[in-house]
This record gives sequence, C-alpha cells and structure tokens, in this order.
Amino acid sequence: MNRFNRRALMLATVGAGLALSAHTALAQSAWPNGPIRFVVPYPPGGPTDLMARLLQPELQTRLGVPVVIDNKGGAGGNLGSAEVARQAPADGQTMLLAASGPMAVNASLFKRMPFNALTELEPVVQLSSFPLVLEVHPSTGIKTLKDFITQVKAQSEKYPYASAGNGTPQHLAGEIFGKAVGVRMSHVPYRGAGPALNDVVGGQVPVMFDILGSSLQHIQAGTLTPLAVTSATRSPALPKVPTFAEAGLAGFELTAWHGIAVRSGTPAPVVQKLNATFLAIFKDPAFRKKWEALGTPVVAGTPEQFGALIRTESVRLGRVVRESGATVD
Repeated sequence: MNRFNRRALMLATVGAGLALSAHTALAQSAWPNGPIRFVVPYPPGGPTDLMARLLQPELQTRLGVPVVIDNKGGAGGNLGSAEVARQAPADGQTMLLAASGPMAVNASLFKRMPFNALTELEPVVQLSSFPLVLEVHPSTGIKTLKDFITQVKAQSEKYPYASAGNGTPQHLAGEIFGKAVGVRMSHVPYRGAGPALNDVVGGQVPVMFDILGSSLQHIQAGTLTPLAVTSATRSPALPKVPTFAEAGLAGFELTAWHGIAVRSGTPAPVVQKLNATFLAIFKDPAFRKKWEALGTPVVAGTPEQFGALIRTESVRLGRVVRESGATVD
C-alpha cells in the first residue's frame, strides 16, 4: 500500500469514528423527541397497570415529555409484548412494561409465540420481584393451607381458581399447586388480574393465586384470606402469612417479576439514558416508599442484569412449565 492509500485509509477510519461519535451523541441528546408510549400488556387494574401508573408522572417530570399508558391485554401478555417487539420503531419512544409471563414463561406454555423475547426485545431495567399469594374468599371458612388442601382433595369442584388469563403467573401457580397436591383444579381465566380479582373479592370465584401487589389492599381490608406466599421467605408486607414451605408444601417457589424493555435495535445511548432515568426515580426515598408499599422490593439495576434474569428465568420457568404439564393452545 503506497503512502497516498495509507493516508486515505487513515482519514476514512478517523472520519467513520467521528461520524459514529456524532451519531451516538445525537441519539442521546435528541431523545426523547416526542411523547413516549408506555405499553402495558394487560388490562387496567392489575399489578402491572398499577406499576405503570405509579411510574408515569415520574417519567414525565424527568424526561420532559408526555408519557401515555397504552393497555394492550390479551393472550397472557403476548399481544402487547409482540406489538412492541415487532411493530414499534426501535427508537425508545415506545417502551414495554415487560412481565415474567410473556418474557420467560409463555415460550414454554404456548404452542405458538408471536415474538421472541430473547432476540426481539432489549432489556432496560428490572422493576419488581413479587411473590404470589394463595388467597380464598372469607365465605369458604378456610384459614390455613393445610385446611385448604384437605378441602380441595375432598371436593375439588367447589374450588375453581381465577387467574389473569392463560399463561399468566396466576395460572401457572395453580397448575403447579394442583400437581403438587395431586388434584386437578378448575381454572377460570380472565382478561387481566383486575377483573379476576373483582370476582374473587365478590365471591363469584373462591380461590386465586395472585401477585401480592394486586391483592394486598384486599387482604389488609379482610375481604380476602391469605393462606401462603410463594417466595422463599415471608413477605415484609405480610409478615404473619407463612411461605408454602413453612405451611407444609416444600419446593413451591414462584415469583412474578417485571421490568422495562424496548424493541431490539434501539440505540445503546437511548437504552442507557432510559435506564439512568429509572435508577434516578428509584433513588428518591419518597418514591421507594410508595413502590415498596406495592409488595415488592426495589430491584433496579443495569440492562445487562435484567437481560441475565430473563435468560435464566426462561430456562428455569420453562422447566417448571414442562414438569407441571400446563399448556395453552
């Protein structure tokens, strides 16, 4: 290579580096450039929706643009998640409140998935880690897990359980529980945790395995009776309620987690800026108190940490689904 060609190559390399730096700086400084669409893949009223509505005003204040919540429920969270994964622009202006069901469970539960969470969505930050709580309507008269198991084994038809829909953590918990105690419980799926919980509180359906943040206020009000939580240790929000292991059913641990994801291909500076925004929100003591009142600790971290959780849980929960025998057509 002669001196002219070497000089041309050097100039081209420097120019490409400057162009990349300028593009990165522009992507970071120009974002957000309009309203942000915040997709919640479940109907209003459930724990996922509650989290979004708690975060919305904080995001608007810190980002300086409107944040519009868009509830897109259906298919166990798959519909809204797939819309972000395959239809939203990869620019960070649309973000998904990603839930453990569509992100890690549904690929093993559904025969056909409309998106691939591992390749088509970019993790931003983990938001929550909720235990589920087995709860019954007070009219059942049941006070303990031992009593519930006895009653279900004797008359399973009297104890159908409600869920937020096929493929949701509430559904999966019921399937795992039924297999663990040797009983086939009748499943009553709803289009979201909110409608399901309303019917359980109203006594139309007597049982639910619900995400703690969704049911906490009803438990505290005495309109639902908690029997056990699915976490490894007791929840600080319900310190008197035993874990399943403490109540005599070992090996039944399941948590429902949530986070933020955007479409794959979103520029890294935008992902980092969005992550930094959420970390700043969770550093505020007043907000942390509100968040922990939902029944989950603050678990915010890096995009890489959330991505690792999604991959690990996809394997673990996939095994749980296969062992339970649960499927959704």
